[in-house]
Amino acid sequence: MTIRAMSNSCRHRGTLLCRTESGNESAFQCPYHGWTYRNNGDLIAIPAQQAVYGAAFDKSRLGLRALPMLDSYAGLVFGCVSDEAPGLDEYLGDMRWYIDLMMKKSPAGLEAWGAPQRWVIDANWKTGADNFVGDGYHTVMTHRSMCELGLLPPDNVAVSPAHVSLSGGHGAGVLGAPPGIPAPPYMGYPEEVVSGLSEGYGDDVHGELLKRTMFIHGNVFPNLSFLNAFIAKDGQSMPMPILTLRQWRPLDAARMEVWSWFFVERNAPEEFKQQSFETYVRTFGVGGVFEQDDAEIFQAITKGTRGELAGGVELNLEMGLDNLAPDPTWLGPGRPLASGYAEQNQREYWKQYFDYLATPRRDENV
Repeated sequence: MTIRAMSNSCRHRGTLLCRTESGNESAFQCPYHGWTYRNNGDLIAIPAQQAVYGAAFDKSRLGLRALPMLDSYAGLVFGCVSDEAPGLDEYLGDMRWYIDLMMKKSPAGLEAWGAPQRWVIDANWKTGADNFVGDGYHTVMTHRSMCELGLLPPDNVAVSPAHVSLSGGHGAGVLGAPPGIPAPPYMGYPEEVVSGLSEGYGDDVHGELLKRTMFIHGNVFPNLSFLNAFIAKDGQSMPMPILTLRQWRPLDAARMEVWSWFFVERNAPEEFKQQSFETYVRTFGVGGVFEQDDAEIFQAITKGTRGELAGGVELNLEMGLDNLAPDPTWLGPGRPLASGYAEQNQREYWKQYFDYLATPRRDENV
C-alpha cells in the first residue's frame, strides 16, 4: 500500500475537492468547474478541454501539490510541507525511544478505537503543547478536585524518574508512583501484554523502565502530544492504563481544534480494552473530567495574555534552574532531571519555536 498526501484544493480556482473525512475514491471531481483528479493527484479530465483551452493544453503541469516529505514511524504518518526539513528519523531523534516506550509494548501492535474525538477550544494551540511537554506541576491545583474524588492520589507529588528534555524541542515526562502509594508493575497492563514486552520493544531496557512507571506524557514538536497513564475513571473503579495521542490543530491565534485518538494493545483481552476505553472517555475524552480542567486553563491563558497590560510582560519559566544536574540512574536517552517539577522542557520547546521564527526561509535569501 502506498500512502500519499496532497493539497485538497483544485488547481483551477482553489475549490475544496474532497468534502468527506474518510472513504475510498479513485478520482476527485471539482464541484465548481468539473476538473477531475486521479487519487494520486494527476489532473486527468477538464470539461470541454479542447474548445476552452486548446488541444495543446498540458494537464500534467496542473496536478495536485503533494507533500514534499511523507514518512512513518511506529505506525504514525508524518508529513511536512517543506522540502528543506530533515528526514523523519533525524527530526524525531531520541523521541523515538519514548514513542517506542508507549507504542511498542506488544509485538501484536496497537489498534485505534474509531475516529479521533474532536472539539474546539478558544485557546492558542501552543497552550496544549506547552502543558504536555513537561508540566507535572499543575496537577495538584488544576486537577485538585480529581484528587478529592479519588481519581488521583491525594497530595499527588511528581517523583523521579520524571522530566526528560530532548533535541528539537521534544520533551517527555515519565513518572513513578508518589511515595507511599502502592501501584502495580507495568502500569497495570494485563499478562498478555507484559509477557511480550521484550519482543515488542526489542530490548529489556524499555520494559525495566515501564515496570516502575505510572504516568507518561510529552510532546513531539510542535503539536503532537501523548499520554499513557494509569488512572481511575471514577472514585469507585480500579485504575486502568490508557493511551491517547492528540494533535493541537491551529484554527487562528485564539482557537484550536483538538484531535484525540485512543489506542490499545491489539492482543489485550476484550474486557481490558473496553474498560481502558471507558476510562479514557471519562478522563481525557472530549467530555472527560481531566480534559475539562485543562481546557478551562488553556482558555484562561489565552484570554489572560491578550490584554494590553498582561500581553506586554514576560512570563516566568525559571522552575528547576537551581537543579539542572542530570539523573545518573536514568535508563533512556535525553537530558533527565530527577524531578517533575521543572520547566526545562518548556524552555527548550520555546527556544526551538523562536529559533524557527528567527530562521529566514530559503526564498527570503534570494
